[in-house]
Amino acid sequence: MTRALSSPMRVVVCGTRFGQVYLAAIARAPELFELAGIVARGSARSAALAQEYGVPLYSSVAQLPDDIDAACVVVSTAVSGGSGAELAKALLARGIHVLQEHPVHPAELAECLREARRAGVQYLVNTFYPHVEPVRRFTSAARRLVRSRKPVFVDAVCAVQVCFDLLDILAEIFDGLRPWSLYAIGDRPGRPLTSVDGQVAGVPLTLRVENRMQAGDDSTSLLMHRITVGTDAGNLMLANTHGPVLWSPVLRAPSDPVGRFMTGASGTDVRWSDVLGPTADYVGAPETPTWATVVHDLWGEGVVTALDDLRKRVDAGVDPLQGSQRHLTVANAWKELTEAIGYPEVADPEPGDPLTVADLVR
Repeated sequence: MTRALSSPMRVVVCGTRFGQVYLAAIARAPELFELAGIVARGSARSAALAQEYGVPLYSSVAQLPDDIDAACVVVSTAVSGGSGAELAKALLARGIHVLQEHPVHPAELAECLREARRAGVQYLVNTFYPHVEPVRRFTSAARRLVRSRKPVFVDAVCAVQVCFDLLDILAEIFDGLRPWSLYAIGDRPGRPLTSVDGQVAGVPLTLRVENRMQAGDDSTSLLMHRITVGTDAGNLMLANTHGPVLWSPVLRAPSDPVGRFMTGASGTDVRWSDVLGPTADYVGAPETPTWATVVHDLWGEGVVTALDDLRKRVDAGVDPLQGSQRHLTVANAWKELTEAIGYPEVADPEPGDPLTVADLVR
């Protein structure tokens, strides 16, 4: 049995690159979480962040005090050449609950779940973007859509480093991925988008992955997530990870008894506006956030949501394996996908100077 949680939950963050998002999020929710330290190798960045947040900097799990409740492991796992899974298992063995940033190889995920069960603590993978508000808005609408009308296709495009969470978004929409299958279209070197066909939850899937990147620099990606769910009633699209969300209904042309649908010389007037609304409409706000708002607000809110999910599991005392099948399924599908598309190419060319829409309409 593990100790009862303190309130707020005392949390350490492991890793300080993307871990900076976690640090800022925890610091902004003091009623729920207390930032109790940073676990890192001691770089100048880590030392500066520890000083900025006024917390200890630990170089190993063994150094952690006994009053730590949970850890956010924001360190790459073996699939990216990191030791995140080993770090997670060491924390679990210490009786510390773990929220681990994706992606995680299915074998490592299963090992961490087994260690969590043995230690009597919780382990949860954070696929991150499904917790971000515009994505939650899209998945909520998509779930209602596919339960009320017949899904016909899914068309999706994403950057290679976020394909794990794209699969989790689809799993959320369809209550899982199965029946699932994947067919690589073929190896075509030099093409920035690698295509695969398949099915998700039995629905035909076309997926294109920007299979190129520069090591240690996600900013070279030209996109993140774009997903369209097509049904017999119309298409719902997440235009970008941070919105907007668009509904485009199918055209149903009204006509008079003899089949005319255009106003003619006789003055026949088929009232289109009485039958159909706009050709497309926004689900939620049409505005998209600035990058500053995304980094400081939307991402932080997503981290707090994921940590709150972990806390609820701790409070409920559930078996760590309960509810984990979806992430295991997603991890296996992600492994299959990355094997099908092959190793990423180096991003080229490097990003140029920023452009705004004003530059495009002069």
